[in-house]
Amino acid sequence: MTTAPSATDALDLAVIGGGPAGLTAGLYAARAGLSVTVFERISAGGQLAQTEVIENYPGFPAGTGGFDLAYAMQQQAVNFGAKMAMEDIVAVDLAASPKVLRTASGKEVLARRVVVASGARPRKLGVEREDELRGKGVGYCATCDGNFFRGKRAIIVGGGDTAAADAIYLSRICERVYLVHRRDQLRATQVYHQRLAELENVEFVWNATADEFVTDANGAVCGLKVRDRHTDEVRLIEASAVFVAVGTIPNTEFLEGALELDAAGYVVSDETGVTSVPGVWAAGDVRTKRLRQVSTAIADGAQAAENAAEFSEF
Repeated sequence: MTTAPSATDALDLAVIGGGPAGLTAGLYAARAGLSVTVFERISAGGQLAQTEVIENYPGFPAGTGGFDLAYAMQQQAVNFGAKMAMEDIVAVDLAASPKVLRTASGKEVLARRVVVASGARPRKLGVEREDELRGKGVGYCATCDGNFFRGKRAIIVGGGDTAAADAIYLSRICERVYLVHRRDQLRATQVYHQRLAELENVEFVWNATADEFVTDANGAVCGLKVRDRHTDEVRLIEASAVFVAVGTIPNTEFLEGALELDAAGYVVSDETGVTSVPGVWAAGDVRTKRLRQVSTAIADGAQAAENAAEFSEF
């Protein structure tokens, strides 16, 4: 029979999420002398580890690999005493003292303080058969899966920084890349506009939305029908892959009302990560903020950990 943990077993700090924000929080908290465990359900680094090249992180003028940077962050946190737990947190009781975290395996973890750094996941298009075709030509990470379509045609749906970066990456390995966007100009930062304009094998498909996936006899994607928002005309674009880059959804379902969320589901917090519950901070892509980048996630993690180190329950 398993014995339930007691308050004496409680961690000083539990960090939910092992992306840049969570790993930084773990590093800073461990250096401050707290007992800290970082819980990550997939692999350390989160989406950072799935990014081919990070070009705008200070200190790397030639850019750096996302996986390499994530691994270095993890090792640094562990070297200072933070522990890593490959566990998915599925429920929390943040009103309890100490606070209670429940894992997918049914384990209970007690913690005096919590940093929520659970990040966000890609938003789906909502087109029929999208889930069915995931892995059969529909994807959400061009840098992860693009190599499967080397020398073929690929489509990116979206208009932000991720879509632009994906198009640039795919242009190096694919015969042709179509960038489908519902507006007549990208939302991506200006630096991407010039780089995309210089790529001869990238074609912009403006004012268009994804309408229907087209498949071959083997059930794999062979094209996408897009609809012009002004004329209602439907065009078939033949391609072996469709990568979706239309935004993110915060990973906050496990909170179930434990923290105040905004209308989009992100944790409401100030710039120091303070949330609606004392002893709980939010850091990284999961919280309300204007800019979601590796650099801002790291700043969030540092702020949250410093607050946690100074926090007193009494």
